[in-house]
Order: sequence, then C-alpha cells, then structure tokens
Amino acid sequence: MRLGFSFFANSLLLGTGLAMDAFSVSLANGLNEPRMKKGKAIGTAGIFALFQLAMPLIGWICVSTVAERFKAFEKFIPWIALVLLFYIGGDMLLDGVKHKDCCEEKPAVGFSGLLLQGVATSIDALSVGFTISSYTFTEALFACILIGTVTFFICLTGIFIGRKAGTAMAGKAGIFGGVILILIGFEIFISSLL
Repeated sequence: MRLGFSFFANSLLLGTGLAMDAFSVSLANGLNEPRMKKGKAIGTAGIFALFQLAMPLIGWICVSTVAERFKAFEKFIPWIALVLLFYIGGDMLLDGVKHKDCCEEKPAVGFSGLLLQGVATSIDALSVGFTISSYTFTEALFACILIGTVTFFICLTGIFIGRKAGTAMAGKAGIFGGVILILIGFEIFISSLL
C-alpha cells in the first residue's frame, strides 16, 4: 500500500478541487436558509461528502471493469450537471422572487433536492476514477474517504458562511442562491468544452 506523503497530499488536493462546486451550492443553501439548524447543516454537508466519496469510487470500479462503456457516458456528465443545477437553481430563484417581500423563511431544499444537488455537484468526480485507476481497491477507498472528509468540512464552512450572509440579506437570499446554482451549472458545462 502506497500511503506516503504524496498519496495524502494528492488525495487532499483532489478533495479540495472536487469540493468547490459543492462548497458553492452549500453557500447558496446557507444563503437561502439562514436559520438552518446545525443538525440539518451537518446532514447537508454529509450528503455532499457521501456523493464526493462515492463517485470517484464508482469511477474507479467502472475503469476497473467496464472502462469502454464509462468513456461513452463521460461526455454526458456536464449536460447532466447543467440540467440538475439549472432545475434546482431555477426553482430556488422563482421561489425567491415569489416570496421576496415575505419575511417567513422557507427551507430552500428538501431531502430529494439535496440528493439532486449531491449528484449534480459530484457527477464530474466519476472521472477521478481514471486518475486513481492504478490504485488497489484499498488505496482507492482510502483516497475517496479523504476526498469525502475534505468535502464535508468545506461544505459545512460554506453553509455557515451562507447562513451568516443570508441573515443579512433576508428576502434576497433565495434569489441570490438560485442564481449561484444556475451559474455553477453553466460553469461546469462551459469548462467541459474548453
């Protein structure tokens, strides 16, 4: 097992890079729901972490077993992320416009919405399976656990920053959060074309 400094450094850097979309979505969720309870914040970060842990491992399994079929699917990843984030962000944006004068806070995203966000922000992590394809299963699993752990703490930070800013922004937070999600979707899509 090659668990030296470079293994840990690469896994942590990979986790940080992969977590940036999830961080932005977590920030948007915190903006949209400034009174989010700590338990929900931890659960939300946990969902993002679980998807960021699972997707590279699924990618590794695909590379190890059905690599050719996975390569055909890879070109659809940006489209899937774009559609999911546009749908969730658009819904949040419309809800924010409808209720912008209302002082009553509505939770931005339910459990099914969080699952969609988790898929949308981690689907590009499937391709990480290619970069860790030389790892043994144990090494790949350990790397994915590190990626998930990094994602958890980064997302938790994003939620708490968003909650603080969301309290200050009050009625405009839902609109801003929806715009952020839509922009993230376009960013994922456009960066795949470059």
